[in-house]
Amino acid sequence: MADAMTRDGTSLKSARFSVSKGLITIGSATVLLFVVSGVLAPSSISPTSLSGMLPIACVLAVVGLGQMLVVQQGGIDLSVPGMMSLTVVIITHNPDGDNSKLVPAILLAVMFAIIAGIANGLMIGGLRLNPIIATLGTNALLYGADLAISGGRPRITTTLLQSVTGGQTLGIPNAVFFAVGALIIVTVVVKKTVAGRRFEAIGASPEAARAVGLRVRLHQTSAYVWAQLLYCLAGVLIGGITAQPSAFEGDVFLLPSVAVVVLGGTSLLGGRGFPLATLIAAVFLQQLTQFVITLGVSTAIQTLVQAAALAVGVSLYTVNWAAIFARFRVRSRPVVSSA
Repeated sequence: MADAMTRDGTSLKSARFSVSKGLITIGSATVLLFVVSGVLAPSSISPTSLSGMLPIACVLAVVGLGQMLVVQQGGIDLSVPGMMSLTVVIITHNPDGDNSKLVPAILLAVMFAIIAGIANGLMIGGLRLNPIIATLGTNALLYGADLAISGGRPRITTTLLQSVTGGQTLGIPNAVFFAVGALIIVTVVVKKTVAGRRFEAIGASPEAARAVGLRVRLHQTSAYVWAQLLYCLAGVLIGGITAQPSAFEGDVFLLPSVAVVVLGGTSLLGGRGFPLATLIAAVFLQQLTQFVITLGVSTAIQTLVQAAALAVGVSLYTVNWAAIFARFRVRSRPVVSSA
């Protein structure tokens, strides 16, 4: 499987040593966005604005990394809001301001994440259910537990959580360190280990992987488990960043989680994933949203901006424009009569 082909036709072995198209594209777009922001809306890149934007971008990056693992296996996870919201509720309601109860609450949230990930993996990899239907069902169950614990009412987070995830170190938001740590772990595991290379090979071609005896269902299930753990981490981060998080804190991260994966260059058809590009895409998308809001546009436009970014990402990396243009040229050629 060393020379397994990705969805875009390149081998996994050679692709690991090249800079991805997605990284170049999203990196250039992010630099251009900050330049444009500085010219048209300087307040959107002020120290105060950046200190408010970066923590949320880091939360989105962690969520995006989880979604990327699922997309690499040709799936999609719509249980993001449920897991994030349930985590926030557990780590705020169970401690109820008591710092000594914070760690047990986080461990409880991790347990829910593992159960939800295994459930998704078994339904999709074992029972062959559609990923959209399966993860929507899991999301509903997670929200049921959320409402059972919280009753839909928010609570103030603990001072310990606020200082650890919502504080700063040397002027840098602590959320940045958590996001970078998650990025390093995902990158090393997926790109530098045998299991990670098998994981990408299975995503590129499940049929070929089965033919050589790889455990396809196990790797697909593990993708959903690790994704849920990353959503759980994102919930812990947002629970500390927001002083009084709501019981539905994860709702706003569903569409962006897919958008940053696509903008980072990971195909929705599965195959190779691009962790660094996904993290940069999270910064790009969050800054784009802040830039639009700073211009005085209604916050209702935020969802439209995210949807537009998703559409651009899909058109760039999923649609085979070369084949489309080739067919168009063939059809547009004039027919020469033999007479």
